[in-house]
Amino acid sequence: MDSLFASIYHTLNIAVFLRRDEQCFALQAQMPEWLMFFLGTSIAPQTCDLTDVFPYLTCFMDDAEQHWQAKRSAPLTSGVWVETNELGQELALEATALWADGQAILLLQDLGEKYRQEVSRLQQVRDGLLTQEKLENEVQKRTLKLKQREEEIAIKLVSLTSYRDEETGAHVRRIGLYAAAMAKALGWPVCQIDDIRMAAPMHDLGKIGIPDKILLKKGKLTEVEFSIMKRHTEIGAKMLQDSNIPALDMAAEIALCHHEKWDGSGYPRELHGEEIPLAARITTIVDIYDALVHERVYKKAMCEKEAVELMSSMAGAHLDPQLFRVFMELLPVMRRIRTEVHEIDDLIVSY
Repeated sequence: MDSLFASIYHTLNIAVFLRRDEQCFALQAQMPEWLMFFLGTSIAPQTCDLTDVFPYLTCFMDDAEQHWQAKRSAPLTSGVWVETNELGQELALEATALWADGQAILLLQDLGEKYRQEVSRLQQVRDGLLTQEKLENEVQKRTLKLKQREEEIAIKLVSLTSYRDEETGAHVRRIGLYAAAMAKALGWPVCQIDDIRMAAPMHDLGKIGIPDKILLKKGKLTEVEFSIMKRHTEIGAKMLQDSNIPALDMAAEIALCHHEKWDGSGYPRELHGEEIPLAARITTIVDIYDALVHERVYKKAMCEKEAVELMSSMAGAHLDPQLFRVFMELLPVMRRIRTEVHEIDDLIVSY
């Protein structure tokens, strides 16, 4: 019977939690894939504070607490709220509190198509908003559209480098999504998550300043050629620095430092450990992952297992070992980004 219920929960995209105390909940059955991104791990924690993960639940928990204390078996729902997943897409969620078998239970569900019906109902509620609230909502929508346009312009500009080397437009877009997923798991503010999603794809922008005879060479570079190739880090940083735009300032740091190594053997400055900017350390990990698992004109794609094993051997030397552990916990999220983002036509961000 337990396996039957687990199958039903999986089919309906429902996560089942038992309430341990006022703040702690324990996940029951298998963790749904959509929840991994928000918890920042593919391994179910013993307990978690869901109001930290989903701040929207804070107000609902007061009503849920009264519902549980009254031991009411009838469900109490929170209403729909919207989160943004690892692909930048809207995810409609709903919480339900109920009392069953002497236990306080909280259900979290990804509503999928049901969300459209709820949107229609909410539209009637929105019609009753005060004029000032309507104006604020309109400003927010326009701001998001402007951010989307800025990101799309940045991606298309970076994609121009694909005409000069083996990288693809989809590759640079994936780099931004991977990096944003890691920043989310690390608890970064929303504005900084947006910044790294735009900044990480610019890591190799400096290659535009490298001669074709070196950039496009199929064989091994000579020592002199490699010293010229390494200059793309400094070229990219100079192109992006001093803009007073946070995303471009971060991009300049990433461009300069994404070839630095945890053990200090990288370039151009041989920075060691946490001397390397965090955004650059994140970008290094996700760039290596995406390069290994995709085919290029000079190599075949590795299977993910082989790629992860190789990267594991690099942790502590080339890669920040703690960040690599975060990456591994998010591997299902990274895999979804890798498998769903293929073509440049797919690169529009959804808000």
